[in-house]
Amino acid sequence: MAPHYKIAVIQLHPKPLDPSHNFSRAAEFIRAAALKGAHLAVLPEYHLTNWVPEDPRFFPLCKHSNDYLRRYQELAKQLKICMVPGTIVEAHEDAETGEDQLHNVAYYIDDKGEILGRYQKKNLWHPERPHLISSTNAPHEMFQTPLGPVGILICWDLAFPEAFRELIAKGAKIIIIPTFWTHADCSQYGLSKNPMSEKLFLESTITARTFENTCAVVFVNAGAPPENEKSMYAGLSRVAMPFVGALGNETKDTNKEGMSVVDVDMELVEEAEKNYKVRADIEGEGWHYTYRHQGGGKVE
Repeated sequence: MAPHYKIAVIQLHPKPLDPSHNFSRAAEFIRAAALKGAHLAVLPEYHLTNWVPEDPRFFPLCKHSNDYLRRYQELAKQLKICMVPGTIVEAHEDAETGEDQLHNVAYYIDDKGEILGRYQKKNLWHPERPHLISSTNAPHEMFQTPLGPVGILICWDLAFPEAFRELIAKGAKIIIIPTFWTHADCSQYGLSKNPMSEKLFLESTITARTFENTCAVVFVNAGAPPENEKSMYAGLSRVAMPFVGALGNETKDTNKEGMSVVDVDMELVEEAEKNYKVRADIEGEGWHYTYRHQGGGKVE
């Protein structure tokens, strides 16, 4: 029999430049998730600092990233819960040039407080590129976890089906995506045609990814500030599953800060693969999509 897992998707609003407050708020949600029997808790991208890279206080705050990572490890061990604490922006020094760098990183921490996986964001959203360093050509890796084989992507990675294909080809059955996605990510032209364009983008793409890869997709986005729920924060955090689509009644249709604890039946993933045989085709002899895209539209 396929396992069932309880996964908490925590649609936290990250207060800008206040990691202490945001950590405390996140810990409250994680404790509540543990009390509800959750096996895994997931937070949004940039959940400690929000995304304000041009503020002079941003980089110094990122130098304390390891302190918060250790605190999450201690919390996971104490509560006996696995977690992906969103993303943590890390300050690094380039080994060759000595220049300061920022890496946007997600960790998988198990219920013993051990780090089982680390992923640095690869596909940077255009406004991030002056500030962050991509993982560029490093391969996407699958991690063995108490919830089975897991992959991690971050936000704009969602737009690239190649990232999912690489993970499921390595065996991932749950793909976790911490996200900081807002309605303001759409152009003025797009918003003039459909003010909810990004909602359409997210709901369509997440559903497509779960079907076309026969996997569970855990999508966790930032929520709106409680005092301004009409802001541009998109929310819509959910677990998407083959056959049934979006799960997570408290968060999947709103941008309000909150948490959904979702019962994830992995039988849906197993039966989807029996039906669609996507993984079987990828693993079979004569699989025809073996090329890799190169810059400038060239195909190798």
